[in-house]
Amino acid sequence: IEPIVPFRLNEDWNLITRTIIPIISQPSAGPGLASMSGLGDINPSIFLSPASSGHQFWGFGPTFTFPTGTAAPLTSGQWSLGPSAVYLATPGSWMIGVVANQQWSVGGWSDRSVNSTYIQPLVIYHLTKGWYLASVPVITANWEPDAGNRWTVPVGGGIGKIVKLGKLPLNLQLQAFYNVERPDASSNWQLRFQILFLFPK
Repeated sequence: IEPIVPFRLNEDWNLITRTIIPIISQPSAGPGLASMSGLGDINPSIFLSPASSGHQFWGFGPTFTFPTGTAAPLTSGQWSLGPSAVYLATPGSWMIGVVANQQWSVGGWSDRSVNSTYIQPLVIYHLTKGWYLASVPVITANWEPDAGNRWTVPVGGGIGKIVKLGKLPLNLQLQAFYNVERPDASSNWQLRFQILFLFPK
């Protein structure tokens, strides 16, 4: 669950909040290990952005992670923070951008620590009748393990469509990615289906 909410501060600046609230269903990792589900760690980000930026948009600010996970395997056990930035351009039928942040732990369980990078490039090409092609992978780096187990780099994409539920616009999106770089214990493939509720002014 990822609400993105803009606030107008004045004629020159907007404040945009983006909060990731993970609800996790984790299957058994092996024989004798129980599956589990629950709330993961909540990650809010705050971006300060110019109010009038034309066909380009940028913002910067802090990001935080709170150890709200309801079970040990679902949480980092750390309070973390760091810088975050976003850039977006809309030339013609294209939408191109990136969201990135870096976080370090500042407190929490003594046997864990966080030093992680998050990069989400965005490339969308708009077709007709609400259809579009999209590639929005989530690239991550965990700097704690050895060098061969730090990066997860997915490559792929998919298709999306803007539809209406009554008067409410919905953005439906389906993408598939192959992890060209991944830690030893992670999967080769990702499949992502998203439903975005849009509330235009």
